[in-house]
Amino acid sequence: MPKPPATTRFVVSLFATPNTAHQEVFYTVPRGGHLIGGKDHHVERDHFPGHELIWCLGGKGCVRLQGKVHGVAAGELVWINCAKPHSHWADPSDPWEVYWLRIEGPRLESLSQMLSTESNPVFSGCSADTAAVYQEVFLRMQNPAPESPALIHVAVARLIAAAFCARAGGSESLEATPPALRKAMERMRLFYFQPTRVEDLAATSGLSPSHFNRLFRRTFGTSPIDWLRRERISQAKRRLVESNETIKQIAEQVGYPDRFFFSKDFKRYTGTTPGQFRAREKQNRR
Repeated sequence: MPKPPATTRFVVSLFATPNTAHQEVFYTVPRGGHLIGGKDHHVERDHFPGHELIWCLGGKGCVRLQGKVHGVAAGELVWINCAKPHSHWADPSDPWEVYWLRIEGPRLESLSQMLSTESNPVFSGCSADTAAVYQEVFLRMQNPAPESPALIHVAVARLIAAAFCARAGGSESLEATPPALRKAMERMRLFYFQPTRVEDLAATSGLSPSHFNRLFRRTFGTSPIDWLRRERISQAKRRLVESNETIKQIAEQVGYPDRFFFSKDFKRYTGTTPGQFRAREKQNRR
């Protein structure tokens, strides 16, 4: 059996300096590369700009966040919020080979929180083409063109989507919803107009209300009741545009017996009243 390499080797090492206009609207990649880790590969920082997405091609490694060490194996994605103390290194007995990107962009902090990356930075079950996404970014960085910033943004968004899919259930299909939530989700989608309590949804899932709430938030990034209200508003939008029923009738059809409360919720989620939304959308359809 060959001995693990003693020294880390950088196969690809890339730098970029995105312009300010792109940084305001796109995910950007100021640094990235491909390395074959040796026994000496160890990175430790108190803080650093951006977030790092590491894809383990082979071997093994570790990442430490909040004093906790997480193992990383081939085919796993790691998300590190570099603003917090962190370290990562190759397993000396079987050093990893990785692709990595340092990304910056709007709302990455919020996305990181939604995915609970500080407590669980490792994502298993990502799509098999994840490595190809990194290769695409490397190619765009090496051969910049006017469209490159937008295409890099799309590629990074695919990696973020892969993290969400992996966290939800390891699949990019509609079946990615955790099994424990599927009955509750089916109930909310089909019977969104019925009065619903978290306790009822939790019972449908066979979970305690607190456990159900935590799992739901971790999966969808919001509470069950907020998700249900948004679904009701989405159903109301369709009725407002496709029918001539009164706002009171539509409110009742989507689960709001009180028209005032419906209008308040509608404006909260859309920034406009039901009447204003109807007038604007019908005008745009002509």
